[in-house]
Amino acid sequence: MTDPYAALRFKEFNTFLMMRFAMVFAWSMQFIVIEWQVYSLTKDPLSLGIIGLMEVIPAVGMALFAGHIVDQKEKRDLLVKCILGFSVISLGLFLLSLPALEAEVDTQVILYSIYILVFLGGIVRSFLGPTIFSLIALIVPKKIYPNAATWSSSTWQLASVLGPALAGFSISWIGVHWSMCVIFGFSVMALSILFRISKKPILNPKIGEPVFQSLREGLRFVFNTKAVFGALTLDMIAVLFGGAVALLPIFAQDILNVGSEGFGVLRAAPAVGASITMLGSTRFPLHKSAGKKLLWAVFGFGVCIIVFGLSTYFWLSVIALFLSGAVDGVSMVIRQTILQLKTPDNMRGRVASVNSMFVGSSNELGAFESGVTAKLMGTVTAVVFGGTMTLLTTGITAFVSPTFRRLDLQKDVEEHEAEE
Repeated sequence: MTDPYAALRFKEFNTFLMMRFAMVFAWSMQFIVIEWQVYSLTKDPLSLGIIGLMEVIPAVGMALFAGHIVDQKEKRDLLVKCILGFSVISLGLFLLSLPALEAEVDTQVILYSIYILVFLGGIVRSFLGPTIFSLIALIVPKKIYPNAATWSSSTWQLASVLGPALAGFSISWIGVHWSMCVIFGFSVMALSILFRISKKPILNPKIGEPVFQSLREGLRFVFNTKAVFGALTLDMIAVLFGGAVALLPIFAQDILNVGSEGFGVLRAAPAVGASITMLGSTRFPLHKSAGKKLLWAVFGFGVCIIVFGLSTYFWLSVIALFLSGAVDGVSMVIRQTILQLKTPDNMRGRVASVNSMFVGSSNELGAFESGVTAKLMGTVTAVVFGGTMTLLTTGITAFVSPTFRRLDLQKDVEEHEAEE
């Protein structure tokens, strides 16, 4: 049987997981607090979409360049700089939420200042994802990449559960201002933990390679590797049109009428479902028939989004979001396994950057799309439209790409085990 705890037997990997938990917890909590604060200031669904747009513009614009830098630099020190940047942004948001400042400064000034800090956060994020992805491969041996990727994704999801949940309750208990202080504290904690990981060697043999040549090589690899390109494209479309979570403040305040506590529960529900799926996948790997499993997972995600959009009951909305997270967890595990198994060590930064352009940034583009369609169609119609587009995309992908339907990762896993 596959050892479900193989990656956890490496001390530095456990330290890495603690660091990642603290960082993702802070980031996910911060995004929720920002959403709540901005919608409370404006009462405009489009303002929620603009939050996503402000982060996705630099994240996409800088992604390929960031991937080149990551492949050229030492990963631990680069990650230190990323977390320092996030900490400065968190401190800025803490100061912006001072009650005395809100009483004296025009609302539009505060709003635009928040957007600027979110924009800077997008620049940080363009480096953060590729650096973390590359660092994992330097901490554990190749034969347990799939297990390490699963534990890393599970940690990400667990932090994504607790971060939004605490955000919802902390807004109610201590307000936006002190919630921002908690976020800053977790970012400092992540930074202190990171220093317990040693510096790692740079495995790229082409140090000093011209930027554009490096970028072309990374893009060529992604587009020529059908398994990687297919998984990224499918997830990008699903997340782009299934971005219902960006509209949760509207559902919590105006449709379900459940307040900030209910908002925290709604925001955490998908991550709870995904966490359970990912923890289960450590014992029951998803390598076999990975293509079919990924297609069914994305199809199920679309169905859940439609149910959520039509629901007027809080309990049904929570269940729909929980199940959407559960099937999305399958998608995430398979995608991360594909990337870890198929990507050469010297190209991990660039491939992870393309991944962030396809999937990571589509979260923010999805938030913007949801905000715009909610403005034009109404909130419920926008969510149902997004879920329907996800179903159509899955059906088209299954029909036009039989190679992807037959994708199986078991052989790749066995080859890496043989190498060790």
